[in-house]
Amino acid sequence: MTSDTRALASDLSLAVVRLTRHLRGRRSDAQVTLTQLSALATLSTEGAMTPGALAAREKVQPPSMTRVIASLGDLGLVDRAPHPTDGRQIIVSLSSAGQALMESETQAREAWMTEKLSHLDDEQRATLRDAVVILTSLVEND
Repeated sequence: MTSDTRALASDLSLAVVRLTRHLRGRRSDAQVTLTQLSALATLSTEGAMTPGALAAREKVQPPSMTRVIASLGDLGLVDRAPHPTDGRQIIVSLSSAGQALMESETQAREAWMTEKLSHLDDEQRATLRDAVVILTSLVEND
């Protein structure tokens, strides 16, 4: 690995951490952790699934996801229903309160990001569009 690649890795990691910190700042009154929010986002975009499938999608161990689902259930943000064909399993889905929370979270983040992006020129926004594709492929292929 070249020193340029190592420097890029370091700079990119720091920029992502700082961006994440700013996005977290939109959530000053958040009622859920980032781990819980990630699970809710997956359910929101991909639909109902088993806890095992959700754990695999979130790249966490099933016992950890079981705790996340239990806490989200206690908050009324997910619904749990029996699996239609496997009595040992359940299906987890976003409740109406969970959907409302996701909409609120998304709106706050997007409003902040839209305001920031409005100060960039067309070339910078095009570069970021390309970067989104690259970053998405990096995390999806892991």
